[in-house]
Amino acid sequence: MKSIVLIPAYNEEKSIETTVADIRENAPGFDYVIINDCSADETLKICEKEGLHVLNLPINLGIGGAVQTGYLYAYKNGYDYAVQFDGDGQHDAKYLGKMQEYMEQNKLDMLIGSRFIEKEGFQSSGLRRFGIRYFSALIKLLTGTRITDPTSGMRMVNRDVIKLYADSYPKDYPEPESAVAIINQGKTIGEYPVIMRERSEGVSSISPVRSVYYMIKVTLAILVEMLRK
Repeated sequence: MKSIVLIPAYNEEKSIETTVADIRENAPGFDYVIINDCSADETLKICEKEGLHVLNLPINLGIGGAVQTGYLYAYKNGYDYAVQFDGDGQHDAKYLGKMQEYMEQNKLDMLIGSRFIEKEGFQSSGLRRFGIRYFSALIKLLTGTRITDPTSGMRMVNRDVIKLYADSYPKDYPEPESAVAIINQGKTIGEYPVIMRERSEGVSSISPVRSVYYMIKVTLAILVEMLRK
């Protein structure tokens, strides 16, 4: 089985090397690719200087476009499993091998690394936890599937879902909407308990001011996705 870690990166100059080092040390069976989303800092220069495997986007596509680029790369290069992995150091590569084993044993199409099963480690801010609970309840109401951490960016998928996401992927705040999209395709989703670290560098793209827009936009996107079913 060929497996790859997809690392969307925008202005991650202070953490990208340690992120790759974590993968090399703790998930040696996984290849990786950094998708540099037209960073304005030294991210690309660091990747090139250190010989890191990077795809450089000529314009900024946002998180959805960067992740879809990764899935397209994974599909065209014959990978059986792909896992999204933040470039800011919040995710821990020691879980990747265990997650793949769990997926294979339970015949899942997607496995989400969840902070809220064992509730250990960094649990996000109070405002974001409210949003997470809201989207968890909304997805359960609309699809019947319970996802405790629907905004988690640590998610592993098999080749069927790689193909689906290479063809179509939400552009803006994509995690909850992309999960609903594959549920509507009859795919199975599970969760695996992980511990995430608090962001040590950089700033989250979802500020308190943007959180209202985020809630409304993602809610509408999920409702539209349900109409496609």
